Amino acid sequence: MSRVGIYGGTFDPIHLGHMHVITQLFQKDLVDQLLLIPAGQPLLRDNAPIASAQQRRAMCQLALSDLPTEIASKVQVNPIEILRMGPSYAIDTVEAVAQNYPDDSLVLIIGQDAAEKLDQWHRIDELRSMVEFLVVGRPGYTGSGIDIGALDVSATTIRQGLSADVSSSVAAFIRENNLYDN
Repeated sequence: MSRVGIYGGTFDPIHLGHMHVITQLFQKDLVDQLLLIPAGQPLLRDNAPIASAQQRRAMCQLALSDLPTEIASKVQVNPIEILRMGPSYAIDTVEAVAQNYPDDSLVLIIGQDAAEKLDQWHRIDELRSMVEFLVVGRPGYTGSGIDIGALDVSATTIRQGLSADVSSSVAAFIRENNLYDN
């Protein structure tokens, strides 16, 4: 039985903090394979993403190419949420993933910020029965998240031009597509 990690996020853009989480998931033997799932229409965010769903998917693909091969080979960018029309709930994604991995255990990777809002998630009781939650500790949050030495990186500061904490291929994509111009 394999442990299939599901790591969803807006990834607007995917940054070095996300890459660190991915690397640590494998270095600490927390998952055997990982599905990286860019959100279609994130529901618990104050603002809509700036980059389109296709641009965020492309940035995720590019970021994987900057990971060591032994890690990148175990990670797949899954477009299930960006291909779904309308709101996308974690439970819908998990139900679809479970059909493709019926004999595996599913591990839903979330940050402490998301964990604080779990009671707002759609059909949360069903979701809890289907997955193991792996809560990743984040700088500035107290709680019971697993300590992976998370980086203090924020997509907001990257979008505002106050930080360049993205991989080189993602940085090139951002420049080529004039994303996040201030």
